[in-house]
Amino acid sequence: MQTVAVIDYGMGNLHSVAKALEHVGAGRVLVTSDAQVIREADRVVFPGVGAIRDCMAEIKRLGFDTLVREVSADRPFLGICVGMQALLEHSEENDGVDCIGLFPGKVRFFGKDMVEDGEPLKVPHMGWNEVQQSVAHPLWHNIADQARFYFVHSYYIEAGKPQQVVGRGHYGKDFAAALADGSRFAVQFHPEKSHTHGLQLLQNFAAWDGRW
Repeated sequence: MQTVAVIDYGMGNLHSVAKALEHVGAGRVLVTSDAQVIREADRVVFPGVGAIRDCMAEIKRLGFDTLVREVSADRPFLGICVGMQALLEHSEENDGVDCIGLFPGKVRFFGKDMVEDGEPLKVPHMGWNEVQQSVAHPLWHNIADQARFYFVHSYYIEAGKPQQVVGRGHYGKDFAAALADGSRFAVQFHPEKSHTHGLQLLQNFAAWDGRW
């Protein structure tokens, strides 16, 4: 049976992610902060919620920035929400935070006075939003284009390489909802909270061989 390691660095609704992975039959799901267990896993999930400064402080303290670079290079790897943002080079949050830098680009603040079609938009962006599948990818298998996923975020990703953007969202402005490069896939939304489509994405991740 394959193992899926959910990286525990003290930030994120880890057990919701783990239960969703178990629900789709992903294999033996381990919520762990043990670097050796993570290295030995067949697949790795990197979730996160909260302030990026606190997340990056813990990630670096535990040496997980180096570990994430290592394990994401040779097996299926999924970043979720702040776990996705941490994979970028830099975030504007908390007066600026350097991140892991696996994906070129920056994390930007939506802004305080967003308006669309004359209507004010609340920040954080919270709720269901369509995702345009801008590039075909195995993790979109059996998920319709423009399917709705659940988002909670005040910051969005401005990708440095447009060809890595495999899913796009729109909330006042266009933003990268999903990034992919090799065996790495990352989403701004919460698949574990996105019902049928989110569970399908996690099932696809469990079956994915990491090639794209």
